[in-house]
Amino acid sequence: MDMRTHAVTAVNAPTRFVEVKGRRLAYRDIGEGVPILLCLRFRGILDSWDPAFLDALAAQHRVITFDYSGLGQSTGTPSYVRTRLAQDAIDLADALGLERFVLGGWSLGGLAAQVAMRLHPERILKLLLIGTSPPGRVRAGAKPIFFERALKPVNDLDDETVLFFHPESQKSRAAAVASHNRIAARTTDVSPAIPIETVMKLLAETKADDIFVDDNGYRDFLKATDIPVLVISGDQEIVFPVENWFDVAPQTKSVHLMVLPQMGHGPQHEAPRLCADLIASFIENR
Repeated sequence: MDMRTHAVTAVNAPTRFVEVKGRRLAYRDIGEGVPILLCLRFRGILDSWDPAFLDALAAQHRVITFDYSGLGQSTGTPSYVRTRLAQDAIDLADALGLERFVLGGWSLGGLAAQVAMRLHPERILKLLLIGTSPPGRVRAGAKPIFFERALKPVNDLDDETVLFFHPESQKSRAAAVASHNRIAARTTDVSPAIPIETVMKLLAETKADDIFVDDNGYRDFLKATDIPVLVISGDQEIVFPVENWFDVAPQTKSVHLMVLPQMGHGPQHEAPRLCADLIASFIENR
């Protein structure tokens, strides 16, 4: 494809690679402007993002997505340890020459993004958190149906609807179909799914019952930091209930909490343009 005559979008952007610290990180890069580096969800690969969301973000910004070490198209030792996921993001930023950037994360990626901000605050312009948890003890955990669906060997459309949308809403179910079809539009250069055997091994290594243990002052840092933080959550979130943010946000100086009605764990897939617009306004607001 001649990139000079064809627009580069999330569906056709080539997968690129950087060699860093003995491993190869796979990434995609679209758009121009302030760089936004996005960290993936649990079981996520490069092709887990909705192209409509990425393209809407890329209308005004440079958007970079990637596969964690040893997963998808990246090489190295896979891990779901938060500090190692955060290091993947920082190492990729270093390899791409990004001195300062906006860092975002969805679900598990939101935990990694918060760790990266705590360890490298001088690098982070702003933080974007979608469908994720604040650090430390929370009042509400994931609903049992999350584990029933998320740990199936293969997730079908119905699983995706339950996991990322609000299946009791006809509008949300329709949005799930539309998002699924947009993701399926990419048919070549696709990252391989993570085998369930690998998923279970990584969970066993990370003690998955401890979602975001505050073992390095993460909560105090979040309360004290001046780095602007945007949290986007659906009010029907089944993985990281939004109520947990109600206990933390009022104690912070810079957390902006946006709760979207009748949406679940993937609001940026249900309402890609709305979420991209919220993020763009947040980044623009100095």
